Amino acid sequence: MILSASRRTDIPNYYAEWFYNRIKEGFVCVRNPMNPHQISEIRITPEVVDCIVFWTKNPLQMMEKLDKLQAYSYYFQFTLTGYGKDVEANLPDKKTELIPIFQQLSKKIGKERVIWRYDPIFFSDRYTAEYHLETFRAFAEALNGYTDKCVISFLDLYAKIRKNMEGLSYYELEESELKVFAKEISKIAEQNHISVDSCAEKMDLEDCGIVHNCCIDKGLIERLIGCELKVGKDKNQRAECGCVESIDIGTYDTCRNGCAYCYANSGVKNVEMNTAKYDPASPLLCGCIGEEDKVTQRKVTSLKEMQLSLFDL
Repeated sequence: MILSASRRTDIPNYYAEWFYNRIKEGFVCVRNPMNPHQISEIRITPEVVDCIVFWTKNPLQMMEKLDKLQAYSYYFQFTLTGYGKDVEANLPDKKTELIPIFQQLSKKIGKERVIWRYDPIFFSDRYTAEYHLETFRAFAEALNGYTDKCVISFLDLYAKIRKNMEGLSYYELEESELKVFAKEISKIAEQNHISVDSCAEKMDLEDCGIVHNCCIDKGLIERLIGCELKVGKDKNQRAECGCVESIDIGTYDTCRNGCAYCYANSGVKNVEMNTAKYDPASPLLCGCIGEEDKVTQRKVTSLKEMQLSLFDL
């Protein structure tokens, strides 16, 4: 099993204590987003968890206790963009705080296990193509030697985030303009020994030096664990997504980063209501199991392919 922690919320930033408690207890409970009274109890011991993929904008709260994960393989997707507090309201300063945290994490666990995400990219009167290129260059130079890969994507304007974006003078570029921009991004990254992949992009950017990415990356995980995995594409993700199957243990409407482009939150009030229920000792993230809830143990197993093939002989 591959554990995703999490596409739905920033667990390392806000719920590190809860996560470490779940590791200690060896199980976690997750509500079905489509049927809230249906809860899965999931075993998360080292015997069944092949890798943990963390998604975060600030892993500082998790970094002091990474020794508790010695029995697990894991890597971080670290989002670091050039937006200010008008877009990412609750994040610390990028240059003075988050870049040093990125560097510190890389030194601690190795640059292959810290993937830089400069996404999603959108353009506005403030965040022009020129602004992004200048910021990307500064970040790439600072992260040179601290990561092998950067992942980019262009913003998909979902209905739930359209209202949040209204005050930001958002505009779209033509595909030809996007390709010129992407080629510059690739060039800057290459100068700093960083490869660039795209995340769930319909547009083909290979002629710009950018290939489609797999955030839950079978190849990377196999290199980290030294074993092949028997796992297929995640059918619950978009067609353009190259990720393999994983189990997400996050909860929607619980991320406090305050990003205007966030697809995982439906509104500030819902976030406030849910985060008020946070209990680090609960098996559920931001909530407790009630009388009307039905808890079912989810069958999980390791995906490691232990049998030798003819090519291994």
